[in-house]
Amino acid sequence: MASVLVVDDERSMRDFLKILLEKEGHKVATADNGEKALEILGSQAVEVVISDIRMPGITGIELLESIKEDFPDLPVIMITAFASPDDAVLAMKNGAFDYISKPFNVDEIKSVIESATSKILQTNKPQDLSASFPEIIGQSREMLKIFDMIQRVAPTPANVLIFGESGTGKELVAQAIHSHSKFASQNFVPITCSAIPEDLMESELFGHVKGSFTGAICDKPGLFNEADGGTAFLDEIGELTPIIQTKLLRVLQEREVKPVGGTRAKRINVRIIAATNKVLEEEIREGRFREDLFYRLAVVPMRIPPLRERKEDVPLLVDHFLKKYSRRLGKEVQEISSYGLQVLMNYHFPGNIRELENIIERGVALANSNIILPESLTFSGKVKQPPAAVPSEEHNSLFQAAASEEELYDLGIERIVADLEKRLILHTLQKTNNSKMKAAELLQLSFRSLRYKVKKYGLS
Repeated sequence: MASVLVVDDERSMRDFLKILLEKEGHKVATADNGEKALEILGSQAVEVVISDIRMPGITGIELLESIKEDFPDLPVIMITAFASPDDAVLAMKNGAFDYISKPFNVDEIKSVIESATSKILQTNKPQDLSASFPEIIGQSREMLKIFDMIQRVAPTPANVLIFGESGTGKELVAQAIHSHSKFASQNFVPITCSAIPEDLMESELFGHVKGSFTGAICDKPGLFNEADGGTAFLDEIGELTPIIQTKLLRVLQEREVKPVGGTRAKRINVRIIAATNKVLEEEIREGRFREDLFYRLAVVPMRIPPLRERKEDVPLLVDHFLKKYSRRLGKEVQEISSYGLQVLMNYHFPGNIRELENIIERGVALANSNIILPESLTFSGKVKQPPAAVPSEEHNSLFQAAASEEELYDLGIERIVADLEKRLILHTLQKTNNSKMKAAELLQLSFRSLRYKVKKYGLS
């Protein structure tokens, strides 16, 4: 059975399809408009979409176009009360799996949905993918994409740049790439760039010869030599100084390292995986990171999603950490209460998986029974809130511009809210120097939802 998203502005149709599909054993989510549908697609795994064509706001065709841009293999079935040949042609032209006119025969819709779910279930096997990477917990659509990328890039010698927020598991992904590569039998050498003092960085990375500086009492091979034949994982790569960036670029270009104080370079064969929680494109614009080094490192870029974008993985992670810390702390805590889990599902997780692990470890330690109750869960409280919009004098909101209460009501709540949303997004983009990724994080939106809204309001 499959996970199905039903999108229709008519509640009766949503309820009808939900009941019909759940009787067939499918898991069903519903949305009453295209914008909500995009938010659902950005936050949970969906295997089939059924959407009305004629809807206010985002039309079904616009929703179809957006889905095909981000999820080209996701089957979308279009339905409408208006049996228009033009609609059918347009829907199929834009990649719809099938097209059905209302009122439709129940057996007909069952048959089309069965065809769509059979297609996606034959090509999507999350159990097989996740089983290949037991060290990484997750079966969400976002993580399945990561698993697929690891499988494709691991056998190649290509350098990989992993970017994502702190605590998302970038080093685990790097280790998985290494363990599934031809370098797997050789060393995996993690190097945290921010943890090495600037004056020792060159020596730590490339080694030194005896007497090359005060304190160099013997030859030292360096971390790149230690990783020779294997993988060097450069974490927090954005913290490297310009001088070290230049030297690292030379290592990548020449495939050789010269120790501090040495006269001869040594050939090395090292696969480089780098990681950062910074937006390196912005660092390049500000002159803090070399563009040529960026392109050497980012042969294959991989974005690890924050936990708030893969909430369906929270129960799996909770179960994993419960078992881990029950064993480690010698306790018999077997589960978390349903309300406690709901609290976690509603939390923003600014610290991502690392924060969730800390919450569960503390919960196990404080639990007085074999179940974690909500009172045993404590949070950092440092949840990012959307920034307050600061309207300029020339961009007064519709709310402020209304001359009277009657005029305000004439505008209607949808126009007023849309105006406020547009201004808030514009302000946030200005605040983040037009970085959509950072703006989406501040606004607590998925990147796809923000991209749609930017296009909708003509802010690009």
